[in-house]
Formats: sequence, C-alpha cells, structure tokens
Amino acid sequence: MDTAVSAHQRKIELQSPEDLTYLLANVRRAAAERVNEAFPPVEGAQGEDELRDRIEELVEEYITKTFTLSAPNLSINGMGIDDISPDLAILSADYDPSSKGPAQPEVVYTPFDPRLRARVEDLTREEEDLLRDIAALKKSIPGATAAAHAATFKAGLKQDEEALEAAKTKIATASDNGADAERERAAGGGGLNLDKLERQEDVERAYGRAVQGLTKLKREMPAVVARMERARAAGSYVVTEK
Repeated sequence: MDTAVSAHQRKIELQSPEDLTYLLANVRRAAAERVNEAFPPVEGAQGEDELRDRIEELVEEYITKTFTLSAPNLSINGMGIDDISPDLAILSADYDPSSKGPAQPEVVYTPFDPRLRARVEDLTREEEDLLRDIAALKKSIPGATAAAHAATFKAGLKQDEEALEAAKTKIATASDNGADAERERAAGGGGLNLDKLERQEDVERAYGRAVQGLTKLKREMPAVVARMERARAAGSYVVTEK
C-alpha cells in the first residue's frame, strides 16, 4: 500500500530472497537473545513457561508485522515481494527457502568463440571497404555521367549536321538538273525530252515531305545547338568541380 510519500521514495533493494530471510533471521536471533536476557530459562523447571511463551509470541508477531508493513518499500532483484511471495509466506518464521515461488529465469551466456569474433572483424572491414567505395563513386560518377551525356549530344549533333548538308546537296543537285532540262525544252534544243514519270505524284509527295522535314530540321536546329551548349557547359563545370 504505497502512500503519496512512499511513491517518490526509492525502495530498499535486495539481490535475492535469501537476503531477506537473512535479515529476518538476524532480527529474530537478536530478539531471542533479548528475551533470554530478560526471562532466562529456569533450570529444572517443570512444564512450559507460559509467560515466556506469550512474550516470544508477541515478539514474533511484532517482527512479522513490521516486515509486512515495510514489504512495499522493499524490492528483490527489481521485483516486489508480492511478486515473489504473493502470500508473504517468506516473512513467516517457518518459511522454507527451498519452497520459493516461480523460479527466476537463469541468464546463460554463450561461450566465447574466436571464430565468431574473427567473422565480426571481417564483416566490419568489409563494411568499411564498401563505404569507401561508395564515397569514391559519389565523386567520380557525376563527372563521368556528364561527360557521357556531352559525348552523346556531340555525336547526335554531328549526325544531324551531316544529314542536313547531304539533304541540301541532294536538293540543290535535283533543282539544278530540273532547271537545265526545263531550259533545254524551252529553247527547243536537242535536250532529252522526258515524259511524265509513271509515279510522278508519289515522287512529288515524297519530295514535298523531304522539303518539309528539312525545313523543320532547320527550324529546330538552333534549339538543339542551344541544348548542346548547355550540356557542354554543365559537363565542364562538373569535371572542373571534381
């Protein structure tokens, strides 16, 4: 029965139930010595000494009551006395230590194994190596990635420029040939008279689509070049900062 004051008081800590039985035995032995001093046994007396027996009974009752009232303020290995001996039988004079309550779990330690220790050391070294590798990758990967992207943009831009030049050359050649043929027909010269092609319309449509594609490519080329320049600047910055 904890009170408001005892709730904030630190309990008296004992390590085992044997410590409590030891304290009780010492108190009872000291009380028995005082009773013997005050009421020494009479040699040759017949029968029991009722007065002495009554005094011993009262003393034992006082000791048991004192420890019963102080039980809430005691702890045995972190547990209350009620948890170890619910009926407080541990406080009685005829308590048998061999009949204790539920046994406390015994702590068992694994024997030292040098192989396990060596394994732990190996894992620790492996972890440190992995951390160093990760740190190195954090420094090298951004620059390598930026350089790879820059090379990809350069190659793509070069291919686009070559395709554009080839298309321009092809268109210019076709235009010149057509103009020459037209001039020859107009002049009535001995030029070759070409009849209408069998797939003239398909050729014209394909030619028109090619012209539109080249026009679109020419229109989008400045944006591609600008992106390439930005990628090149970013790659140079990353490589420099590394």
